[in-house]
Amino acid sequence: MKLICPNIRCKNPKVYKSGSYFRKSDSRLIQRYRCPRCLKKFSASTNDLCYRQKKRRINAPLKKLLCSNVSQRRAALILGVARKTVERRVAFLGKLARIEFDKFWQKQEKVEKFQFDDLQTIEHSKCKPLSVSMAISENRKIMGIEVSKMPATGHLAAIARKKYGRRKDERQKGLLNLFKKIKEITTQNPEICSDEHPFYPPFVNKIFPESNYQRVKGARGSIAGQGELKKLRYDPLFTLNHTFAMCRANINRLIRKTWCTTKDPSRLLDHLYIYAVFHNEILTR
Repeated sequence: MKLICPNIRCKNPKVYKSGSYFRKSDSRLIQRYRCPRCLKKFSASTNDLCYRQKKRRINAPLKKLLCSNVSQRRAALILGVARKTVERRVAFLGKLARIEFDKFWQKQEKVEKFQFDDLQTIEHSKCKPLSVSMAISENRKIMGIEVSKMPATGHLAAIARKKYGRRKDERQKGLLNLFKKIKEITTQNPEICSDEHPFYPPFVNKIFPESNYQRVKGARGSIAGQGELKKLRYDPLFTLNHTFAMCRANINRLIRKTWCTTKDPSRLLDHLYIYAVFHNEILTR
């Protein structure tokens, strides 16, 4: 990698070595450089995304723990760091995962077949549900993720309105954003499959007007797979449902009966992107 002076006014491409230093955070010897024009000194890690992190050695194991059904509190205990450190690092790893996620799909061929649906979870309480819109390719790769707020339904609707007030339904906006993102990595006329949710067809026709869109009648969930797998001999949405089951099994806050709940939807999205990279590059390699 060719180094240049990080000084915006200089940008000198000719820099010289100027000693080194030992970095405690990961026990590495880091090379220092010096610009002969502006006399600015910098190191090989100045422009690194992990710059000034004091415990960068926990990044790699933390990603694996977050994708292996381990909560943030337990991950902090295992790694021997503060809970606040893990909380901040999840936000950082989420930003890093988005970059890796985009790079992964830039290297892949255009997707010809994919399935999509919504996975429901909660924000702190069952009275504040969240919808996770996700698209899955034919070879079980996660193509895109969106987290949207939604109002409570059923017998909890009146309780939720009384306790927390009216809650906006952002599912349609989230689904539209999801389709706009994945349109860049799909062919012009992809084969799309989903269940018979009433507000899906208008958005599919708007973003993918030339697609071959099929709707499948939903089925009752089985005990296995956190209720995501269906009681069918042949499930047309098996790729999608199996991926949802893997998400619930590997992300602690998505388990159906758990006390580890999401407090901030943006952190849930960070966690989902961290898992999506792990899922695409390791679990479905």
